[in-house]
Amino acid sequence: MKKKPYTLFRAFLLCSALLTSANGRTWTSADGSKTFEAKLKSYDAASGEVVVGFRNGKTQKFSQTFLSEDDIAFLKANGSKSSSSGGSVGSLPDVLPDPDGKEADMSKPVQVYILLGQSNMLGFGKPSALQGVAAEKYPYLVDDAGEWTVRKDVRDVFVMCSGNSPAKDKRTGWMTIQGNIGPEIGIGHHVGHVTDAPVLILKSCIGNRSLGWDLLPPGSVPYEHGGKTQPGYRGTPDDPGGDTGGDMSKGWYAGCQYDGDIAAAKKVLENLDKYYPGAKGYEVAGFFWWQGDKDMRNAAHCEQYEKNLIQLIKSLRKDFDAPDAKFVSASLGQTKEGSSGGDGVILDAMKAVAKNSDPELKGKVGFVYSHPLSKGGSSSGHYSGNPETYMNIGEAMGKAMVELLRGK
Repeated sequence: MKKKPYTLFRAFLLCSALLTSANGRTWTSADGSKTFEAKLKSYDAASGEVVVGFRNGKTQKFSQTFLSEDDIAFLKANGSKSSSSGGSVGSLPDVLPDPDGKEADMSKPVQVYILLGQSNMLGFGKPSALQGVAAEKYPYLVDDAGEWTVRKDVRDVFVMCSGNSPAKDKRTGWMTIQGNIGPEIGIGHHVGHVTDAPVLILKSCIGNRSLGWDLLPPGSVPYEHGGKTQPGYRGTPDDPGGDTGGDMSKGWYAGCQYDGDIAAAKKVLENLDKYYPGAKGYEVAGFFWWQGDKDMRNAAHCEQYEKNLIQLIKSLRKDFDAPDAKFVSASLGQTKEGSSGGDGVILDAMKAVAKNSDPELKGKVGFVYSHPLSKGGSSSGHYSGNPETYMNIGEAMGKAMVELLRGK
């Protein structure tokens, strides 16, 4: 005999008591006898279908008829908005306008985007080489007087450390051209334009680091390659399955830079008001990843790149308590699709992760094929400092993130 829909919903309510939500609200059953905590994921006013999400990444779908009148009123007032408490996510025009100079709605939590990787993400674009083409190719970067525009709704923060040593602040301020150009400029302008909440672009990285060793994420286990055991997270070549506990006095260990970059980013968020004055809390909305130059030179790291990238996404979401955060990666600019070298293996791995049908990844991971956007040079030569490469790829990554946020 089939269970009645309401019986199934009551069972869900009982189970939901074991789950806690991130940035959720308290919901009440139609008869007022049960409550549960969850975050609104989506609401279809035509069908009355509601989807809510929990901290552990699980979702639940049910009809609005199972909810109280107050909850239904909330759905009708807020259901068309983004699931983020940061507010709605707008659409992108074909050409971005100049920033309007206005501050964001500071009553909303800051939407944080964390940028990670190696020298690609650091950015070596020369601003002097951008001045002559900015008005034509990136008009939102310059005002009518030819001066660099400033976004007063996006903060640009860059911190750096070596290993898990204390980080140093490299840049803090409103989003504008100040020093070398990285992908954060294109990213910040695009996500900033579609977001009515304040935005923080938080870059935490250093050059010459590999995902298979320096940035190896928690949960990664030892594996065999070429008759040799490769270290798991916090292991060493001499003790692949060991755990240094993050103690650098014993030497560099697998994941040492991951530990440092994540700790540096967390320190910024712990002191949010210093980096975004007037902030009223935050939520990590997404991650950007531009990396692979060092891994492509190591056969073992290439072989494991897809698995490591998936583990990286899971670890980042866990470390920042952001189970629904989106993730966008970009390939190395010099790498063409079909390449048989290590760089081609990494490109294929990134594409595979973006197409992965796992519910934790599907619709939440984007990929940018960088070769058509690069203006020449290679990642190892920092694209000869050409700022257009960094702008083009940054714009593409920002657009990819917006599509994920809008559920496209």
